[in-house]
Amino acid sequence: MSAQASHAEQGHTAEPESPLEHVVQHPLIEMPAHLGPLTPDGKITIFSDQIAMIALAGLLLVVLVPMLVRRRRGRSGVDALVPTGAANGLEAVCEYLRKEVAEPALHEHTDRFIKYIWSVFFFVLTINILGLLPIPAVSNLLGTHLGGTATGNIWMTATLALVTMAMMVINGLRLGGKAYLAHFCPGPIWMAPLLVPVEVIGLIAKVFALAVRLFANMIAGHILLAVLLSFIMAAGAKSLGLGLGVGLLVVSGSVAINLLELFVAFLQAFIFTFLTTLFIGMSVVLHHDDHQAGRHDGHEAAAH
Repeated sequence: MSAQASHAEQGHTAEPESPLEHVVQHPLIEMPAHLGPLTPDGKITIFSDQIAMIALAGLLLVVLVPMLVRRRRGRSGVDALVPTGAANGLEAVCEYLRKEVAEPALHEHTDRFIKYIWSVFFFVLTINILGLLPIPAVSNLLGTHLGGTATGNIWMTATLALVTMAMMVINGLRLGGKAYLAHFCPGPIWMAPLLVPVEVIGLIAKVFALAVRLFANMIAGHILLAVLLSFIMAAGAKSLGLGLGVGLLVVSGSVAINLLELFVAFLQAFIFTFLTTLFIGMSVVLHHDDHQAGRHDGHEAAAH
């Protein structure tokens, strides 16, 4: 009986590690909770490795951005107004987001929302880049599990998307009022029972796409890397030479994929910011376009 148990234990320890172990959330502090489908295990996570990365990203932005912005060519005269080094790069990114992303979608509301747009971009970008650092490998040596990509968690991306939806609805009502509500029924009033649900579903679909796009793109690359690295262990279990040969190929491929992941980190931060700006603009500028069209028609009628 003991021999069978020993054999089962050895078989259990020999099972390969799931690639998802490198991307899923690892709870560090939990407490009992009963919230129905939200807590299928009867527990809620208070602190985890991904929450630690979210807090670290916020801390880095709060500490580093003011330090970088203050970097100037000199301390007096015109030189005190000219950014240099990292401040110059930061200002160039902010200016690009303002001129090429925010103003075409937000028009006269650009100043109202540009701080949120900048915050979204740099926050998502910082989290994406932190997810590329080998923090889990170092933390495992200390007996804990930290690191990981928080944007590879659907709950995190869904929260960001819901914040954007709140910005859309609240500011649409605040700035547009009845004009914002009217766009939910773009046709005759008798078609409202059909059009209004379709528009509401469209609003939900925008938020869903915003959350899933960032989540799927960030988790896919990390799963691929984890699967490739698992090939080394599987080949090494067969023979040392095979393990070294496969390891050389996998490491070379992993370097290329990591460079691609770095590009994806910037790209997905930009896409999330662009879509956020576009969706907010569709909520707050729509009534402006209708008003402008009505005023233009009135001028034409007066001219005739």
